[in-house]
Amino acid sequence: MGIILGIDVGGSTTKIVGYNEKKELIGMLQVKASDQITSLYGAIGNLTSKHSISLDIVDKIIITGVGASFVSGDIYGIPTFKVDEFKAVGSGGLALSGKEEAIVVSMGTGTAYVRASKDGIKHIGGSGVGGGTLIGLAGKLLKEDNFDMINELAKTGDLLKVDLTIKDISKDIIPSLPPEATASNFGSIKSLATAGDLALGLINMVFQTIGMLAVFACMNDTIKEVVLVGSLTEIPQAKQIFGMIKDLYNINFLIPEDAIFATAIGAALQYMK
Repeated sequence: MGIILGIDVGGSTTKIVGYNEKKELIGMLQVKASDQITSLYGAIGNLTSKHSISLDIVDKIIITGVGASFVSGDIYGIPTFKVDEFKAVGSGGLALSGKEEAIVVSMGTGTAYVRASKDGIKHIGGSGVGGGTLIGLAGKLLKEDNFDMINELAKTGDLLKVDLTIKDISKDIIPSLPPEATASNFGSIKSLATAGDLALGLINMVFQTIGMLAVFACMNDTIKEVVLVGSLTEIPQAKQIFGMIKDLYNINFLIPEDAIFATAIGAALQYMK
């Protein structure tokens, strides 16, 4: 077996990984482009150039993700093989986390929830709330649709100028909820709220929605481990927000290293099995 390329063609970015004949990971990178086919070919060109990989030693190109539907036939004369995206998400999430079973949550343009264990990998649901929600609302509220700039703005934000908390609406102690828990996202926007406050409020709303859906999935399952993967794992506030949800509901949230490449890794692993 020669080089295997695993590619996740997403809605806005393409992630690619390469494995050698010993099934060792030799490289990974992501590419953004105006369309999915351009980013696909750009990813292949970038990875092979960066790691001095000749195309004639690439044995197979394994493709997954929403953009895989636009690909038919060989690429550069190299045979392609398509892998179910949800199976790729589950395989990649378990491989990166080292877990034997988990609810793997893929946070991309939208959000997918996948149950992965020795019994198999199953898509259990999804949500339209994800990175697309964050970018779309930030474009309207902040006139800013650059992912990195939204992150920078959020670093200066204060949620108390945006969200309504339990202590804002009740003097009584609620045993299951701390006073600072969110009662309503954007339920208390102050007149002096800054762009940073709004950016942090958007990130908090998206992550709390994703996190609570994961909690509900675990409540109906024996699995209490949640592995978070996808582009949104790069947002600095992710660990803090999911950490608060973990403390509230005793559900373990984990963001493994290289989480944004989980689906591409899972695609290659699914084929190499």
